[in-house]
Amino acid sequence: MKDIIPVETIENRILLIRGQKVMLDRDLAELYGVTTRNLKRQVRRNLERFPEEFMFQLTRKERDELVPNWHRFSTLKHSSSLPYAFTEHGVTMLASVLNSPKAVKISIYIIKVFVRLRHILVAHQELAQKFEELEAQVGRHDAVINEILEAIRELMTPVHTEAIGFQP
Repeated sequence: MKDIIPVETIENRILLIRGQKVMLDRDLAELYGVTTRNLKRQVRRNLERFPEEFMFQLTRKERDELVPNWHRFSTLKHSSSLPYAFTEHGVTMLASVLNSPKAVKISIYIIKVFVRLRHILVAHQELAQKFEELEAQVGRHDAVINEILEAIRELMTPVHTEAIGFQP
């Protein structure tokens, strides 16, 4: 499967909508080798398997935001039906509904990509936290360095002393 579909292809089809990583029905249909119409038909026949956290239908506003931002969604502009968005769990359930060996293989591959993205996100969060800690340390070091520079400036300032004793 890795030879057939590059990971980047799947990663580029994962969108962030309503704070969730999802794939649209048309992209999944293409990957599974079925028509979008057939995919939606199977979903409608098995709606009990797709609760809100597995799948949701985009609003017109959400669809209209996709069209100008992604060239591949230009055909959605005049579509009368709104696309479905499937979460990671929805992708898994979709494979069981489509019930084909290709759907199962592609589904497993897509889930692996979702997991990979989750690991990357966690790594970025850890990196961001470490960066914030480093910035805080540098900030404390800057304060200490400024104190040292002030002390050096004071030492470099000539001290006026009055001479004691005989002066010619």
